[in-house]
Amino acid sequence: MALTYFTMSSAFAVGMTGLTLHRKHLVSALLCLEALLLALFMSLALTSQTAACPNTSMQPIILLALAACEAGTGLGLLVATARTHASGQMKNLNLLAC
Repeated sequence: MALTYFTMSSAFAVGMTGLTLHRKHLVSALLCLEALLLALFMSLALTSQTAACPNTSMQPIILLALAACEAGTGLGLLVATARTHASGQMKNLNLLAC
């Protein structure tokens, strides 16, 4: 059991490290967000399975649905950014300028 907790926490740490260090392209930031949500999904699924409480059985499914919505929104933003700025690079995105 300790190995699975270590694996989930290390997957979360790798996703967070990738999100903070490798923000060169928007796709890489979206992939790191998906890795974070996958690690959270695995931890919620494991805790709801080991707790055997019926109140926590729907939490992983809700998180998975929110992750799918986040992925769709992120890809929509990527397409909109590629159309307006002609690139998906993060350095080209200046949110303060109109």
